[in-house]
Amino acid sequence: MGLFKSEKQPLIKNNLNKMKRTLMASLLLTLVVAAAHSQITIPPDGNKKATVSEDVGITTVKVTYSRPAVKGREGKVWGKLVHYGFADLHYGTSKAAPWRAGANENTTIEFSSDVFIEGKPLPAGKYGFFIAMGAEKATLVFSKFNTAWGSFYYDPKDDALRVEVPVQKLNESVERLKYEFADQTENAAVLSLQWEKVKIPFQISVDLQKVQITAFRREFNSGLFYRYWQNMHMAANYCLVHNINLEEALTWAERSVNTYFGEANFLTLSTYAGLLEKANRKKEADSLVQKALPMATSVQLLTYGSNLNKMKKHQQAFDIFKMNYDKNPKEGYANLGMVMGYYFLDNKREAIKYAEKGKETADDPNWKNYFVTLINDMNAGKAIFQ
Repeated sequence: MGLFKSEKQPLIKNNLNKMKRTLMASLLLTLVVAAAHSQITIPPDGNKKATVSEDVGITTVKVTYSRPAVKGREGKVWGKLVHYGFADLHYGTSKAAPWRAGANENTTIEFSSDVFIEGKPLPAGKYGFFIAMGAEKATLVFSKFNTAWGSFYYDPKDDALRVEVPVQKLNESVERLKYEFADQTENAAVLSLQWEKVKIPFQISVDLQKVQITAFRREFNSGLFYRYWQNMHMAANYCLVHNINLEEALTWAERSVNTYFGEANFLTLSTYAGLLEKANRKKEADSLVQKALPMATSVQLLTYGSNLNKMKKHQQAFDIFKMNYDKNPKEGYANLGMVMGYYFLDNKREAIKYAEKGKETADDPNWKNYFVTLINDMNAGKAIFQ
């Protein structure tokens, strides 16, 4: 039997009240859960977070760390605030912990490819970075465990590498700890920790040619590589100039000319010819060079001759430079080629002569200034074209 309207109203009201209470409880639960799993953004407690990275060759090195400040504690940092060696910090599980090499979470250092630390190999990856400090020497520790808080749970079984390096003294105090790259070369750089009046430098180096070839192979089957003759040519030419991976490079050069995406131009043909010559196929190589030369621009001939110089083929390079100059005697690249050609044939007098010609015929002030610099450097006995 159904309820009358007057009897339904209290029931509806009670149901609405129950629904409101249920919704409020759900909302409160949601807020509690959110509070437990989120945190508002506020400034750090004084130890600033930082990241510094740099490419060594094509290998990216990235350091993530926190930066404590000296805060008037000069003379009380090393051996006191920062303990020497491996010590029991009376917290966590480690009874012989190094310094965290920063503050808060342990410092991490990441390498995108295999590297060498002070000449010792270390595989690509992300490492927890610690330092066992000493007054004169420090032991660098690269740990496979990279998500720790400080070094309280440090375990030597996780070590990937330990390296001992000298500790250097600074004349001026560095207020906030920092990591800095210096002394960069084509395949190496020095990374140093600096804080207060102490500097701990160590060299990071890479087998650049090995890393580069690995990158070429990784990219070879991607659209980035084989869909563009320019990329296949650059990879093949790199191998030619550095005299490495020649057999595989020859296939890349052939593809840069003859595949659907290839193009027979001066760059592709000259590189293909150079690799054919390396493979003792000189007749084919000579034929390609003769086909390629009429296609070359002045700057391409300069680059081609420069690559020949890098391969110690100085007379062949000179012949290319001379051909370019005979065609374009007032062109900047042609004059520069003659400077380069004579310079690598150890005829500095003629090299300076053509640098003077280049300066006189150049309309562009940048070209004029460049030739002036070459003249001054050669007269001063400085090395050029390195």
